[in-house]
Amino acid sequence: MTMDMPKNVDTAINLLQSAGFEAYAVGGCVRDSLLGKTPNDWDITTSAKPEDMKSVFADFHCIDTGIKHGTVTVCWPEGKVETTTFRRDGAYTDHRHPEQDTFTASLTEDLTRRDFTVNAMAADLRGTLYDPFGGVILRSTPWLTVK
Repeated sequence: MTMDMPKNVDTAINLLQSAGFEAYAVGGCVRDSLLGKTPNDWDITTSAKPEDMKSVFADFHCIDTGIKHGTVTVCWPEGKVETTTFRRDGAYTDHRHPEQDTFTASLTEDLTRRDFTVNAMAADLRGTLYDPFGGVILRSTPWLTVK
């Protein structure tokens, strides 16, 4: 899979990986890239906890967007990038918001909680698509590696 990832997103993923964490572009930016569209919004999911992210991005302005949910927004001159810890959701008593989030070490568990199968995909810097729920039907396309 080829993605025209902005430099700030590429750098953010590289910084997280260099610090020993998993990190992937996730959700709508992956979907839009597969559709040949230019994503407006780039999100990252990572095994790093919020305090780890703040350490990795210590040279950047960070906003505690949703610390209890594992989200830190990293501000770059090119724009903001929401970076969120892998998590799994608790019970949905109001059918909309989970009562609690629990951090997990599993990318697949994180993708499980996402709203649509097509949004439950992630991509790494090598162009490998992680699509455990069959959001893409292009499995025979030679340029696409699906795990």
